[in-house]
Amino acid sequence: MFMWSLFICLHEVALYILSFFGSMTLRLFLFFLSEMRLPNGALSTSKSKFDDKIESSSAKMYFHYYGQLLHQQNMLQDYVRTGTYYAAVIENRADFAGRVVVDVGAGSGILSLFAAQAGAKHVYAVEASEMTEYARKLIEGNPSLGQRITVIKGKVEEVQLPEKADIMISEPMGTLLVNERMLESYVIARDRFLVPNGKMFPTIGRIHMAPFSDEYLFVEIANKALFWQQENYYGVDLTPLHGQAFQGYFSQPVVDAFDPRLLVAPAMHHVIDFTQVKEEDLFEIDIPLKFVASVGTRVHGLACWFDVLFNGSTVQRWLTTAPGAPTTHWYQLRCVLSQPLYVMAGQEITGHLHMIAHSAQSYTIYLTLSTKMWGPGAEQGGVFQSSACKVDLKEPYYRMSQPQPYPLVQDQQPHQLIQPQDINIQSDILQSEDLEDRELLRQQTLS
Repeated sequence: MFMWSLFICLHEVALYILSFFGSMTLRLFLFFLSEMRLPNGALSTSKSKFDDKIESSSAKMYFHYYGQLLHQQNMLQDYVRTGTYYAAVIENRADFAGRVVVDVGAGSGILSLFAAQAGAKHVYAVEASEMTEYARKLIEGNPSLGQRITVIKGKVEEVQLPEKADIMISEPMGTLLVNERMLESYVIARDRFLVPNGKMFPTIGRIHMAPFSDEYLFVEIANKALFWQQENYYGVDLTPLHGQAFQGYFSQPVVDAFDPRLLVAPAMHHVIDFTQVKEEDLFEIDIPLKFVASVGTRVHGLACWFDVLFNGSTVQRWLTTAPGAPTTHWYQLRCVLSQPLYVMAGQEITGHLHMIAHSAQSYTIYLTLSTKMWGPGAEQGGVFQSSACKVDLKEPYYRMSQPQPYPLVQDQQPHQLIQPQDINIQSDILQSEDLEDRELLRQQTLS
């Protein structure tokens, strides 16, 4: 009761200040007042938009993960990521000098410090995890920059800032750009904190996609389920579960860095303009696919990667996670079909990449790829082959840290390929015939 009476009295004082000192003083006073109610951006007791759509257990694990220095170090040591951000900021000093900046999901505070180096008037570093304490210590340890940085603990959906920002900076990208659903928080922060026509670093993102052929990967995943083909496992027949195990392994998206020569068609891309996209546009993303095969081969799935653009006034700079480029901590992602498709050079491949957000801060991906009739009279024909898979972006198979070596072009003549329908009845053959190739690959990988 005492606190409520105090709150009412402070509002009366606010009206008194308004009559004598004007709106600017009032605005700062009300910010002070809000910080009394929510100290340093602490969470409100009422549910926010974030709480409404994200499971509390997922959020707790998410903020716990990013609240640890070892994970921040992993990102800081991604020199492609950190170096590109630094260059994008410093090369575009004109966008930061004398400007108010908001760092969304500030983490260690490194981007806030970059903005201060570029001459920002003031930076508000908003971070919801316990990393705020480390960020404060790091910023205090750099006093010439830190005096222009305020660290605020809380979610961007909940905290209040004393003024609007001229420019926002953030690293909201996850695997396949959208994983972790932080892009939605980036957009919410834009609507809450950014002045009209203010700048956003990054400005746009692109998801790139192309079909790929990788016999090694396909066999590797298929062979994981061979355990369930044992008919006498301590006297128990495991084969009734083989089908579900087989499909289960193919439901994991593969995160690794692969050789771009595995792509069988030129890539296409889907653009997300962070300055224009609405939060609800990110709840469901449907991308029509259309490719023309460059070679005749077996298509094992869809490879994906992303890049983002920092559209500075002075320099435009891209951060890419493309295969063949220096590897980042995002790597690339591949959705693998349990039933591959055959294509001829020049044949059209169509389909859909349909991503639906879920409450565990990720997406369920539904992929369909189809090939059309080929040869004389094909224009009267329809779909010849079709294959589909469902994968959970939150449950990836982290395969390896660097691209597999492919010193020779893979011989993909049909007589040497493993038919998916044959795996159930030819497991012993697969293991023996593939042993030499797999051992050679393993040695090359370790060398």
